[in-house]
Amino acid sequence: MMTLRKSADRGYADHGWLKSFHSFSFAGYFDAAHMGWGNLRVVNEDRIAPGAGFGTHGHRDMEIISYVLSGELAHQDTLGNVKGIPPGDVQRMSAGTGVRHSEFNHAPDATTHFLQIWIEPNLTGIPPGYEQKTFPEHEKQGRLRLVASSDGANGSVTIHADASMYAGLFDGAQSASLPLDPKRKAYALLVRGRLTVNGQALEGGDAALLEGESQITVSGGEQAEVLVFDLCA
Repeated sequence: MMTLRKSADRGYADHGWLKSFHSFSFAGYFDAAHMGWGNLRVVNEDRIAPGAGFGTHGHRDMEIISYVLSGELAHQDTLGNVKGIPPGDVQRMSAGTGVRHSEFNHAPDATTHFLQIWIEPNLTGIPPGYEQKTFPEHEKQGRLRLVASSDGANGSVTIHADASMYAGLFDGAQSASLPLDPKRKAYALLVRGRLTVNGQALEGGDAALLEGESQITVSGGEQAEVLVFDLCA
């Protein structure tokens, strides 16, 4: 079974310096029907205004992934990491027993557009950790490239969660399929463009929630960028 959630049905918050779409309940947005999907807890599409950002704040026992679409995200944390995250990079922060960090857009005239993703861990109370890797466009073109997994397979970042995350770019006749365990759940978020997922047409910001499916197939892309998650039920 596949359920389509349209972009316009997401929660939305406009804080002036931050404009954010919430796929699941988060902060001031609450929807009892959308508390998460499997162990995927948060997918926020954030746009940070020039010179603004999230001040230092803390997290515990959560796997947090940042996926930048445009601009750059400046990250600093209590583990000693001071990093810039450009488009094409995937950043993983394991909050574990506790970590504090800040995220800023230091550009004077460009918005930072990124996805903030939280996945519930299968291990709690672990030491906090950080990892960041670059995945060039050619590795994602016309395929679903594994970018995060529980075992770091194929050079993906390692998350302490029973989940995998894939990223793909599709245009024209390009297509790709991924086998699924029908006992698990999957989630496909079309970041931008147009794409068909298991025969269902999606537009930018739409998501497909799958359960009881043995395969996900993406095709018919028009400048499409998609993230696919394989999740525990």
